[in-house]
Amino acid sequence: MATWSSRGLRGSTLEELINRTNEQYREKGLALIQKIPTPITPVRMDKETRHITLAYFEQQSTVDYIGAVQGIPVSFDAKECGTQTFPLANVHPHQVQFMKDFEKQGGIAFLLLFFSQLDRFYYLPLDEFLPFWERMLSGGRKSFRVDELKPDRFLPLHSGFLVPYLEGIAADLDRRQ
Repeated sequence: MATWSSRGLRGSTLEELINRTNEQYREKGLALIQKIPTPITPVRMDKETRHITLAYFEQQSTVDYIGAVQGIPVSFDAKECGTQTFPLANVHPHQVQFMKDFEKQGGIAFLLLFFSQLDRFYYLPLDEFLPFWERMLSGGRKSFRVDELKPDRFLPLHSGFLVPYLEGIAADLDRRQ
């Protein structure tokens, strides 16, 4: 993975991999997942290049991606972690609330984690994330370690997709039934 000098570029490679995977899923008729843009208000623009050089967020974003998989509503946030410990500060309370509300409406919400040190993707269902979140809220650790995660939620590298998260969704659906 590339090392970026700007915090603003972190995760852009992960985002590109997920976007390409979403396109593959759409082309094969497996899913329709869209990246949710973060609403911003430009403050200053470079007149020559017409690039935004200063902006502010209009509102808090919800999650990174939303859509449907074979008729099932799906929402997820993608996070990259450079170590084997994931800081819960990377997930915001409004995102957790959105995912809870989304599942109350019959959808599936999850975190898609990329542990760059391991070069592995992990599918973390909301119900398995919430105990870590609650632990933090009750004064416990503000992170979780890879060894606290279920090994069978690591996504396979052999499926023909860059980020084969549909396999995580399929396993999650089997578990819920």
